[in-house]
Amino acid sequence: MPRENSDSDGRSLTPDMQDGFASSPTHDHPHPPRPSFHSQRQHKAHEDHPPPLDLRSTHIPPLDRFRQAARKVIALHRGVVDTVQQRGVGIEPGVDPRSPAADVEFEHLRERCVIEIADYSAVRSSFGRMTNAEFVELMNDPVASERERWVKVRWISIGGVSWDVIKAVAIRYNLNPMALEEIVRSTSTSTARSKVDYFSEHLFLRILCHELGNGNPLNELLNHPTDTTLVDGSVPAKGDGRPTLGERRVTGEHRRFNEAALNMLKSSERVDVHVLPMYIFLLRDGTVISLHSAPNLDLTQSITTRLRQFNSMLRMSADAPLLVQSILNIIVHKALEVVQAYEEKIQLAEHMILSRPTMESVRNMHVLSADLLLHRRTLAPIQAVVGTLRKYDVDRAAALVDTSQHPDEEIKVEGYMSQKALTYLADVSDHIDHVITQLEDIAGRGQNLVDYTFSMTSYDMNQVMRQLMIVSIVFMPFTFLCGYFGMNFEHFFPHERPDKYYWIISLPIATAVISLFLWPDIKGAIHYMRKRALVNNSLSDQRKLKTD
Repeated sequence: MPRENSDSDGRSLTPDMQDGFASSPTHDHPHPPRPSFHSQRQHKAHEDHPPPLDLRSTHIPPLDRFRQAARKVIALHRGVVDTVQQRGVGIEPGVDPRSPAADVEFEHLRERCVIEIADYSAVRSSFGRMTNAEFVELMNDPVASERERWVKVRWISIGGVSWDVIKAVAIRYNLNPMALEEIVRSTSTSTARSKVDYFSEHLFLRILCHELGNGNPLNELLNHPTDTTLVDGSVPAKGDGRPTLGERRVTGEHRRFNEAALNMLKSSERVDVHVLPMYIFLLRDGTVISLHSAPNLDLTQSITTRLRQFNSMLRMSADAPLLVQSILNIIVHKALEVVQAYEEKIQLAEHMILSRPTMESVRNMHVLSADLLLHRRTLAPIQAVVGTLRKYDVDRAAALVDTSQHPDEEIKVEGYMSQKALTYLADVSDHIDHVITQLEDIAGRGQNLVDYTFSMTSYDMNQVMRQLMIVSIVFMPFTFLCGYFGMNFEHFFPHERPDKYYWIISLPIATAVISLFLWPDIKGAIHYMRKRALVNNSLSDQRKLKTD
């Protein structure tokens, strides 16, 4: 019900939802996505209502001015929420950091980040760490965030994903909305893969980092809710059938819960590897922005140490593309550590299987093979990214040049990577090729060990069946004769003879049956005994020659 004011003659201060917002979108009935919230709002306002009153006119009462302003604010809020909840297939690509809808949709991305800004040249350097609020304040001030003249390269290293930080840096450096969408929508998903995108504003890379960890999947399992409550503790409401923003969050929580439960079941003998994305922006003015999903800067600490050294190559070159190459090199070296851990694990499993293969070993090898397949799938795109930067950097940059205005004019195209960076990218390419080759080799060895385990299990089963067969063949004649002599026949002559008569008949029959069924084994045993005798004779002759 609308609230009433004592000075309004019974009229409501805030309009009713049914009669005061005919032009604003409602949530009672589903409707198709709209191309623009503002355009439809203006269109329906012209159809259903007369032109709005001029708030600057002096003849409008203050109460009517306030009521009209309240209507606009509520309609704007409804439109933003409705736009966020309708995001799905066919939406406008990219994320506009200036849009209110983006603030509503990504308000849950809040984290205390570790931010470090490094300005350096061949002769000077400056380093500083900031919090979220300090960094946002710096980015919002164009004068304070402007680089000094001596600065050749500015590196903004961000540890953690927080929407306020991403929004501030995106607005300050005019980052492409498509790249922002890759950050905010693929941070917590396992379907993201490494890629490189060329934009007119900057170069964008998303690289999956593989690091060894000491975590326990049980902790991840306990940290996620198991009920259907939303992040804020409320219960998802039943609407028009379309999943709301909160319901989509619940679905993601349940998916992560199931993944954590499965990881807990496989956590006995697996290698603990953390796979997190690293986002890198390379601008033309020498600015490099790196954003790691982990809320720390441990991954790039070695690069910061190199920049503090006056005589390091990275510092002396003052080359932004070479800084990007250094980050890629660190990521590939971390992948090498993961491969070495799997190498140690496969050697231990090989020792256990060769000594005594068990089904527990097969289970561990199954888990290990599945992890190797996953890492092979996530590391292979890094190889493609490095190859693209080395071979097609200029071609991809040339595709962004618009030649429609001056078709006859020859335009000089420069790639994002410098010549020195391309030279050292060859080393990164060799390392990632080695990583992929090692993963394939370890996966092949693991599959061979699984096949060997099943072969040994089958061989042991065949040996048991063979022993049972030999026993059955040996005792089959005796069993048959026992059954025959035990029958109750009248005037059965063997009953009148002593028990020696049974053995007189059984032994020849058993010898004939055993010789008939086990003749190949008897021949093999005779052949083995002859070879053994020859070997013993040769050894004895050698001993005699040595003594003589």
